[in-house]
Amino acid sequence: MHRSAMPNALPETMAAMSLTGHGGVEKLVYRQDVPVPSPGPGEVLVQVTATAKNNTDRKAREGLYPTEDKADVTSFAMGGEATLTFPRIQGADVVGRVAAVGEGVEDSRIGERGLLDFNLYPNARRHLNLTPDYYGHGADGGFAEYVAVPADQFHAVNNPELADAELAALGMCSYQTAYHMLTASEVSAGERVLVTGASGGVGTALIQLCRIIGAVPYAVSTPAKADDLQALGAEAVIDRHDLPTFVERVLEATDGAPVDAVMDLVGGEMTTLFIDTMIQNMARRGTYPRLSIAGASGGNVSEILWTRIYLYQVRISGVSHGTRAEAEQLIGWIREGQLKPVLHGAFRLSALHEAEHYFVNRGSGFLGKIVIVPDSQWETHGAPFALDHKESGS
Repeated sequence: MHRSAMPNALPETMAAMSLTGHGGVEKLVYRQDVPVPSPGPGEVLVQVTATAKNNTDRKAREGLYPTEDKADVTSFAMGGEATLTFPRIQGADVVGRVAAVGEGVEDSRIGERGLLDFNLYPNARRHLNLTPDYYGHGADGGFAEYVAVPADQFHAVNNPELADAELAALGMCSYQTAYHMLTASEVSAGERVLVTGASGGVGTALIQLCRIIGAVPYAVSTPAKADDLQALGAEAVIDRHDLPTFVERVLEATDGAPVDAVMDLVGGEMTTLFIDTMIQNMARRGTYPRLSIAGASGGNVSEILWTRIYLYQVRISGVSHGTRAEAEQLIGWIREGQLKPVLHGAFRLSALHEAEHYFVNRGSGFLGKIVIVPDSQWETHGAPFALDHKESGS
């Protein structure tokens, strides 16, 4: 039994984008006859107004999370059995308003606007999510008109200056991952941090979070994005091209000072160069070189000399999710206005195929997040941020 804003006000069915199997965008099927979920004990039913798109949506759909063999095409199943079953509604970074509450949740929450902490946590209250699993993968997410989620993970955010699409661009999938990259590497004030893949959702989050904790971020990207990244807080932007001179250009940007930690979202060929960058001028460093990894957009296999790792005592942290406490800290910073949304544009839910193509083929001007808005919410929450008539599916 649940309580809603008005008796019998909730529809029985909804529009949703249903993932029907591993493969291309043809596996995403737009349906308008999906049953509206009912909130269980301790849950709220959220009427979705915006959900940020993440690269993990595409990678999960295409089966690009091999965990045993580099050639695997599968979904990750680190907790044992695979939790990505079909059909599945993807979409992790959900924003909306509470439409109904389940048993044990106060009626006063109905109508509340909030942002979802996307994790499917183990039972421990503030435990690190080591499964790793999340809404949109092991449970249905926000590429729909409604979603049922735990009440204590749907955090109220009432900042009137943040539109719903902008709030979705501040979602936990990117920001909590970025924050845990920094905490896992024990980055502290005054340290120099190299951020690869700096123009994406996690990269732009890392730049802002470095500044909040007092670290100095150096972004690896393209010259076309330099002004925007520096406006976000990057101390300098190092061109990711011309790999043979990469280390030299990083040291030029830091005035010869060593990099203390690397936040790597790229992997592949460049990771070896990041290791080389970290071990420059070791005698002057005074701290262990650290590497946090949370992506492999440049390749799933990197060649690193283990002698470099153990002789220079490099500390490597793999990061996919964070803790409840980190999520709650991020919500606090969002409420205080310390984090700035980096919203690239919005697409209708029914145009998710076009959004996926746009995301994969994004050009040099792409910065930040794409947000998906249910068609029924488009005029209010999506149209002001549409890229243009063709791209937005208008």
